[in-house]
Amino acid sequence: MSKKLFTEKEVKILSNNPYVKSVSSKGITYTEEFRNFFIEENEGGKLPREIFEQSGFDIDVLGMASVRAAGKRWRASYRENGLAGLRDTRGENSGRTCERELTLEEKVARLEAQNNLLKAENELLKKIRFAERGLKRKL
Repeated sequence: MSKKLFTEKEVKILSNNPYVKSVSSKGITYTEEFRNFFIEENEGGKLPREIFEQSGFDIDVLGMASVRAAGKRWRASYRENGLAGLRDTRGENSGRTCERELTLEEKVARLEAQNNLLKAENELLKKIRFAERGLKRKL
């Protein structure tokens, strides 16, 4: 989230845009429709600034850093999870662990993630041990 705070006038202007789901002085939430539109246009070769301006946003109000950050975040999410990654899931997740039986694909994905984490931890420990050996030899 950016450090820019929107004035009451800017909040009113932004809330009139059909691509804005909600806006406050501290932040803005874009509609899923706009995020999908952004990805389509961006993959077609348009720059983030052009897409936002074409959609009726004033770049001076949003700030160019905010436009770039949103585009970067959405592109990364789209690459990782496709269109599902562009959905706003804040209202859907309660923070509780899943109590239903996981599918085979979900189990495999969790185990792969756990395996990658353990590999990264092992690599870190190896580097620490190697560095400690180097220090002992110098002493």
